[in-house]
Amino acid sequence: MRLAPGRDLDFRLGLAPAPRVTLGKLTYGTDVRLTVPPMRDCYHVNIPLSGRTAVEQNGVHESSAPGRSGAAFVPDAPLGVRWSRDAVQYALKFPRALLEDHATKLTGIRCGGSLRFDLTFDLTDGPGQALVATVGFMYEELARPGGLAGMPVASRELEALLMTQLLMAVPSQLSPTLRGTPPPTRRSRILDVVAFVDEHPAAVLDTADLAAMAGVGARALQLGFQEVVGMSPTAYLRGVRLDRAHGELSSGSGGSVTEVAARWGFFHLGRFAHQYRERFGVLPSETVRGHRP
Repeated sequence: MRLAPGRDLDFRLGLAPAPRVTLGKLTYGTDVRLTVPPMRDCYHVNIPLSGRTAVEQNGVHESSAPGRSGAAFVPDAPLGVRWSRDAVQYALKFPRALLEDHATKLTGIRCGGSLRFDLTFDLTDGPGQALVATVGFMYEELARPGGLAGMPVASRELEALLMTQLLMAVPSQLSPTLRGTPPPTRRSRILDVVAFVDEHPAAVLDTADLAAMAGVGARALQLGFQEVVGMSPTAYLRGVRLDRAHGELSSGSGGSVTEVAARWGFFHLGRFAHQYRERFGVLPSETVRGHRP
């Protein structure tokens, strides 16, 4: 680390506790240049919130700007970063084996070595904006006392969502598979996944698990679900879970609204209430009041 002459370091790091992924918000408080050896066992991603940043790896030199672009560093090469005094960024670290296994689930393809991410990636398109929104939500909820850090199942679901969105947002050798149009998937495979979701909605974590179960990539699974049930796998799973939550709230046998929501994978109560009302025309609390002895 090299600091600008005559400047003092004012390093600050906020860390959101997650089971497997490191998620922090940091600043150095001065102009600084970092020279970092190969990380070997992890992928590192920076999402700028303010200030100016220049990055380099594998002979490529780029800049990343708040709201415009982020930076993704691969594990097997040294890297360099320059931060301006006012730079604040989200910093994410993904264990190498975890992210590569997740990519294999999504695509059905073993990458045969490390993921070859582009050094910088767009934050203004749909996948980039979704990634930024998820990172911000995760950081606030995991860092908040009484938030999702105390719910390991919720934390792991969010980690899986974060990895999926990262792979969609950052160009790599897997992007053509993730974003392209795959050949049609046999209807029987999709029906098997639908039957599993119907029988075990609480056991399913994310699209990557469903894709691995069907033996197809995530894109093929999405198209197959659209053809067979008219919606995405995520929307279908959410509908089944909402139906189970509605049944428990209607009978009064499942406990409080918070308990029922958490049991069926809804950890943001405001979002749960909105989705519940869209499906059933009433709020969860109104269902409980309507069936109270």
